Amino acid sequence: MAEEIKIVAAPRTVVGKKVKQLRRDGLVPAVIYGLNAPISIQIEELILRRALRTAGRTNVIDIQMGDENHMVLVREIQRHLTRRELIHIDFLEVDMDALVTAMAEVILTNQEASQPVKDGLGILVQDLRTVEIEAKPAALIDSITVDGIIIEKSNDVIHVSDLVAPDGVSITSDPEMVIARFEIFRAEEVEEVELEEGEEGEGGVEGEEGAEGATESAE
Repeated sequence: MAEEIKIVAAPRTVVGKKVKQLRRDGLVPAVIYGLNAPISIQIEELILRRALRTAGRTNVIDIQMGDENHMVLVREIQRHLTRRELIHIDFLEVDMDALVTAMAEVILTNQEASQPVKDGLGILVQDLRTVEIEAKPAALIDSITVDGIIIEKSNDVIHVSDLVAPDGVSITSDPEMVIARFEIFRAEEVEEVELEEGEEGEGGVEGEEGAEGATESAE
């Protein structure tokens, strides 16, 4: 379940180049758009940073301005290229009873449990990192996991259709899109692995012989 975060904002009258003074005063300019006419606001930077860390792109933020409450999602974050300071935030106001779209990260887990990986034939390669989802704002999620054990043979692939979303969440990306696949080691990679294993084995033997010599000398 998405977490709701509350922050306090104030209406903003300063626009254009004058917003630089706002930033010097520890305030970040932002805008709320979506359901009604855009609203220009300003938020204390420290409060905003904490909220963004918790909210991400899928948790609802309750922006309070006086007697008004705006339920929003983060849509765009602008930062200074070098100092990484917050420059401007775009918030999308949402209807809590209406469906919205968002992007969820795809996390590939348990890759070592895939049989061809266990056999040492290659590795799993993840081609798709995010999928589009649809849900009511309170039900949005930021990630979906998929188990690498699905790939049992070298020609198996994981499709979007293999993802399982929680109740209330629909995955709207093309179900035939490939998320992950098995990639067989190239011949030169196999030779390199075998060479490294051989070197490690020789190193172990030399170390053992050296230890015996040291013992004999001590005696």
